[in-house]
Amino acid sequence: MSLFRIEGGAPLHGRVRVSGNKNEALPAVAAALLTDEPVTLHNVPAIVDVQVMLDILVALGADVATPQPGTVRICCKELRTTAIPVRLGERVRASILFAGPLLARAGRCELPPPGGDVIGRRRLDTHMDGLVAMGALLTLGAELRLDAPQGLRGADLFLDEASVTATENLLMAASLARGTTTIQNGACEPHVQGLAALLQAMGADIGGVGTHQLTIAGVDRLHGAEHTVGPDYMETGSFIGLAAVTGSELRIEDAAPQHLRMIRATFARLGVHTVVDGADILVPGGQTLEVKRDLGAGIPKVDDAPWPQFPTDLMSIAITTATQARGTVLFFEKMFEGRMFFVDSLIQLGAQIILCDPHRVVVVGPSQLYGGRVSSPDVRAGMALLIAALCAKGTSRIANIRQIDRGYDRIEQKLLQLGARIVREEEG
Repeated sequence: MSLFRIEGGAPLHGRVRVSGNKNEALPAVAAALLTDEPVTLHNVPAIVDVQVMLDILVALGADVATPQPGTVRICCKELRTTAIPVRLGERVRASILFAGPLLARAGRCELPPPGGDVIGRRRLDTHMDGLVAMGALLTLGAELRLDAPQGLRGADLFLDEASVTATENLLMAASLARGTTTIQNGACEPHVQGLAALLQAMGADIGGVGTHQLTIAGVDRLHGAEHTVGPDYMETGSFIGLAAVTGSELRIEDAAPQHLRMIRATFARLGVHTVVDGADILVPGGQTLEVKRDLGAGIPKVDDAPWPQFPTDLMSIAITTATQARGTVLFFEKMFEGRMFFVDSLIQLGAQIILCDPHRVVVVGPSQLYGGRVSSPDVRAGMALLIAALCAKGTSRIANIRQIDRGYDRIEQKLLQLGARIVREEEG
């Protein structure tokens, strides 16, 4: 098992280019199942979760090639099986995204309960309800089995939650279904829009992209296409938080600022000033962070909600940033009852945080953080602890960094280029 050893307290500087959006690359890989022609994806992040998804495709019978770094060519001319291998499906949450394409392509699929971050209960009901409404038969057991021997048909769907992966699954399934499907209360995050753009390039007929209501007129077949995955705004938000707490000046290149308005506004409430410069985001160095109080000197609240509100995946980063800002702020995480438990590790490093309940914490800053030994419980908390270690005094060791590798492409190389003192070691 690998760990990171970090010498904290040094300001960073320079330019960094964020990798492709993990949450767009994963469904894009699954979408390659919808055609027997080659699909070429560019700007694909070299992360563990993407590799597991590609391994699943190979197990299903696909040919996968990487002609150059960041580019993946997938051809699913023939399917060898419709069963997701248990050892692979249990490693990644996104394995559920094969359900829609396999049903649409082959009329059946079998998959184990998906893996991923342990941040609380993560429902599959929205996926299954939608697929069943489109004609699939669901059998529950040790594994999930879906059958659509007569094929899928269009349906009028209203999602009981604006689930990103459910929207993506149903969008892919509907692309080859008979008739028209409407998805209301669907997710509209940039990575959902990116998947829709890929499907459109493959010949899908999709309307309403970028809104909460999608209309998909099913087609007889989809063809091959090329698609470039957009930049990962979660990584951009992570580097904004990193620059702020270390007093560093960073330029984040090709960051798609049009997707960052709420993210930048939320960091601004923590005293973090950012500047849009063309396609880049500049975080000026040497900022003194101070929480912006609500009118009447009220204690502000940061909460998450579906796009375009502040994303849940950046809550851990924002909480770490708040430990270095003067003032008090309440964080309210509404989606996952396990995401906040990582604050125990921040408290261990010296942060002043009150865990009110599984969904709320109060942060009082600024706090001097000190190096220590902690473990990464999930992708985003792992990055938050890495950021905390880089602004702490002394040496920190972060274990279970496979979690960080699942979502951040070559993170230590990027940090080293910015002047960070970080080493990947094997645990003794």
